[in-house]
This record gives sequence, structure tokens and C-alpha cells, in this order.
Amino acid sequence: MTQKILLLSVSAGAGHMRAAQAIEAYAARDDGGPAALALHLDVMDFVTPAFRKLYTDLYIKLVNKAPALWGYLYHATHDAPRDGSMQRLRRAVERLNTRALMARIAAFQPDAIICTHFLPAELLSRALRQQQLACPVWVQVTDFDLHRMWVHEQMQGYFAATDEVAFRMRHEGIPAGRIHVTGIPIMPAFAQAPDRVSCAQAFGLDPRRTTILLMGGGAGLGSLETVAARLLALPGDFQLIVLAGKNTAALAALQALAGQYPGRLLAQGFTSEVERLMACADLVITKPGGLTTSECLALGLPMIVNSPIPGQEERNADYLLEQGVALKAFDAVTLEYRVRLLLEHPEQLQSMRAKALALGRPRAALDVLAQVLRAGAVLQ
Repeated sequence: MTQKILLLSVSAGAGHMRAAQAIEAYAARDDGGPAALALHLDVMDFVTPAFRKLYTDLYIKLVNKAPALWGYLYHATHDAPRDGSMQRLRRAVERLNTRALMARIAAFQPDAIICTHFLPAELLSRALRQQQLACPVWVQVTDFDLHRMWVHEQMQGYFAATDEVAFRMRHEGIPAGRIHVTGIPIMPAFAQAPDRVSCAQAFGLDPRRTTILLMGGGAGLGSLETVAARLLALPGDFQLIVLAGKNTAALAALQALAGQYPGRLLAQGFTSEVERLMACADLVITKPGGLTTSECLALGLPMIVNSPIPGQEERNADYLLEQGVALKAFDAVTLEYRVRLLLEHPEQLQSMRAKALALGRPRAALDVLAQVLRAGAVLQ
């Protein structure tokens, strides 16, 4: 019998949503793999506009405008007593604003729920405790770290990015038998590296030239076009891809810059072909989000991580640096130095690539889905 799997995420940052979408994508495939009917919901679609603004907009503003304050809150909430007055107040407000979500869950009648954000896990922990929910609930942590807000009673199981995160879970009292080290879920497109030559030719790039991929807004390093211009001024025969996302002003400036460097700069706006652009690259410059860095590892891409958000991204960066798959740039000067270093020492780049491939877990989403379905089959 086909099992119904409900995926719950929160649109506070893209990573939680992308992890759920990856699991959903594997459930939808018809290639002999695990069969499931999956439904993905954003918890923020079931709350009041005021709560949504507080929860998502405030988060985005903090990490972009006041990252030090976000870092303080990250550590303070990790260390706060579980039964403290502020924690009880926060949970009460969350419950009052998510009643519509509970009604939608009841209507879908899932056989299992997978949470890729701590908020739904917390809400459902209480529902399970009060016997308002009968199906098992699983939790997928989406960083190379564990914050205590992810840890709740009544959960069927936890999925960890690494053995170290699993160790921290056990330290927080989660039984070892409920912890599964799978990696962080990424889309099926990353399970098999696209062909570099065909991808490069499709984008008008030379597959034989060293290629650098600059992703995101270049937070802390100036505007994207400024960073790109600085990189293109470096010595060496390399080409540069820059992803501007939905920033149309940055894209226009990059396209103008490309005219000054014929054949060396490819400027891209929002794209659904990130894996094909990554396949063209030898080095990625990116912020160390859990999902993006997991995609890089899956394709064996060395990284320079820039300006991590205090808290989870700092921990992600620490992990990547410790494993030898990334260098860190905290300003434009450091970024230039790191890029020069790797261009002048291709053997170091190759070593980082081998380590990244060894760490990558391209089928994490499939492993998560398979584990949940196996457990469901036993319960049935």
C-alpha cells in the first residue's frame, strides 16, 4: 500500500524548503524506488500575516542587517532552560498561530510526517504528547550543527548530516536507535554529476578552462559586480560564472561587466539549472548554508565560504574547513588571496576536490525517504 508522507518546512531561508522539496522529488519518481504519496507544506501558509512577518521577515532582516544580534539569539536560545518563562511564552504564541496547520494535517491523514524545520517538530511534539496526533514524526536537521530547538520528545527519529551531529543528538538525550546519519537532502539532479563538457558548451563556456562559480549576494564582500570585477582582474586564464538570483540590478551590472571581459564572465539570474552550472566549475565561492554546501560536496566542488551568518553558518563553515574541503574569506582582500592561492596551486584544489567527493552524500533524500517508508511498513 502506498504510504502518505507529509513534509513540513518553514520559508525562513531557502534551505529548509529545499530539503523538503528534495525528499518530495524522490517520492514522485517512478523508477522502481520507494513509492510514496508526498505532500509538502510551508507552515507559514497556515499562520496569520502578523506571525509570518515576525517569524520570516524578522529572521531575514536579522541575518542580513544585524548578524551579530542573530548570533547572540542563536546561542542564547540554545542555552536557555527548556521550561523558562520566555520559552513557555514562545511556545504558547506558536500554538495560537498554527491551528489551521493542525486542521490541514488532520485532513491529509498522513502515515508519517517529516519536519525539515524545528517549528513544526515542536508543535507536533506537543500534539503527540496530548494524543492529538497518531502518526510518527521524523526530524531532518539541515545544518552541520545541532541547535537545541531541534530536539523534542515523542519524535520517531532524527536524520543527521554527520556522525558529529549524531553524537550531539545522543548528548541531548535522543536514543541512539532513533538517529540516522544520512546527510542533508538535496535534489535527485545531484545524485549523478552532469557531464562537464556538454554543460559548459550549453552555457557557452570552455570546458578546458579553470572555472570559478560565485553564488549569492556576496554578503560582506561588497556588491556582486564589484567582487566579480576584482576576481576578473586577477592573473590567470580562468572564466567566471556569477549567479545573481532574483537581483535584476546586479544581473544588469554583471552583464555590462561581461562586455569588458569577452568570453570570461557568464552572468546568470534565477535558474533551475544550478547543478549544471556547478558541473562546469572547479571552485565555488558561496555562503555556507547547509543545502548549498551539501550540493557542492555531492559534486566534489571545493569551496571558499564567505561571511557566514553567526550561528548555524559559522558551524557549517567550521565543519567544512576542518574537513579540508573549503577555505574561508572574511573580506574582499582575503577572498582575493584565497583565489590566488588556489589558482597558483592546482594540486591543493585537486586535493580539496577529492575530499569533497568523499564527504558528499548525494542520495541523502532517498535514504531519508527509504528509512521512513521502511519504518511505516513495519508499523502497518
